[in-house]
Amino acid sequence: MNSRRAWIVFAVGVFAYMAAVLQRSTLGVAGVSAAERFDTSAALLSSLAVLQLVVYAGLQIPIGLLIDRVGPKLLICCGSAVMAAGQLVLAFAPDIGTAIAGRVLVGAGDAAVFISLIRLINSWFAGRTVPLLSQWTGNIGAIGQVLSALPFAWVLHNAGWTPAFSAAAALSFVAFVLGVVLLADRPAEAAEPPRAASVRDALRGLGLTLRRPGTQLGFWAHYTTQASGTVFALFWGFPFMVSALGFDQAKASLFLVVIVVSGLIAGPILGVLTARFPLRRSNLVLSIVALLGVVWTAVLLWPGVPPTWLILLLVISLGIGGPGSLIGFDFARSFNPIRSLGSANGVVNVGGFSASFVTMFLIGLLLDAQFSSGISPALYDLDAFRRAFAVQYLVVGFGVVMFLLARRRTRRQLEEDEGISVGPIWVALSTAWKRRGA
Repeated sequence: MNSRRAWIVFAVGVFAYMAAVLQRSTLGVAGVSAAERFDTSAALLSSLAVLQLVVYAGLQIPIGLLIDRVGPKLLICCGSAVMAAGQLVLAFAPDIGTAIAGRVLVGAGDAAVFISLIRLINSWFAGRTVPLLSQWTGNIGAIGQVLSALPFAWVLHNAGWTPAFSAAAALSFVAFVLGVVLLADRPAEAAEPPRAASVRDALRGLGLTLRRPGTQLGFWAHYTTQASGTVFALFWGFPFMVSALGFDQAKASLFLVVIVVSGLIAGPILGVLTARFPLRRSNLVLSIVALLGVVWTAVLLWPGVPPTWLILLLVISLGIGGPGSLIGFDFARSFNPIRSLGSANGVVNVGGFSASFVTMFLIGLLLDAQFSSGISPALYDLDAFRRAFAVQYLVVGFGVVMFLLARRRTRRQLEEDEGISVGPIWVALSTAWKRRGA
């Protein structure tokens, strides 16, 4: 394997993903501007972000199957091009309907990039390097949130809506060009993995992937850890800080950057822990969810306006949840063969984003239900946001229950596959893991 070539592929792939995160998160800092531009209610306005995530989540499994059929390079390039087109549609959108169409394109293009990049990493690297690079992928890609919170926000507020979204589209176009020139599905000397002979075979393989308890475990790990941070960073966090907490827009943008910085620090640590202690990955997931639950409870129950230090603690915790969700892909890698890893990663990636769009839309509905129709999110008060944000406990709590059930099924399956029926569960799992050579 050409080491230099592998790192070039990784760098270009991560750049494409960073551009995708920028496109995904631009609306997070443009929420107030969008409310003014399109003059609509919170529920309809949130559909800009919700439909983007619905399309993203809905395409994950089809994209995963395509990765296994045609390879990740084509999908990264096409995804980058579609996102650029979608942002240009949004840049010139005269009404909410056209804006929604643009975000649908953004969601469709975004759907192809991340899991394609995870497949590239598994094709070009091996061993403990894979979970470490998976974490670094999330961390470097999250710089896209910094680009949306700082330079994009600056252009938006100084040059206007159209120049800002047009500039964002240009970055994905650059990713498209670099992908066409520099990406490759696998090293030249590597054998091509077996592919499904027909659509029926591909669907049969997908069924096997869905039935594997380890895939389900990855799905629910992603579901429980990602949703809260995604909802906050992509849409409702900025209006919450500006309208309910009284932050100015520059300060709110800075707090969104803290989410990214927190993830950059936590990601490598979680990557090392995941690689060194694979039998404790589920405990890492549960610890992150518990941290988020405790901090959110403090924010929502604080008498009066929560102090700045508590909001800082909240965004730091949300930043940890981002790289924490990537543990789900490590579960998929552990329990699926390489030939079906694309579809397995697609299944996992549906988890966090399905939880995100459900939560995001419910927050919009709950905000609208508390006020007369047509009110701008800029006018919602702190108590309204508190009541709306509380819906996270229901969505994430359901995911925790399902995660625990999937963990039990995964452990039972490991015992059965390896013929281990006695001794403590951790001994059984450790023995099974060693037999697999992982």
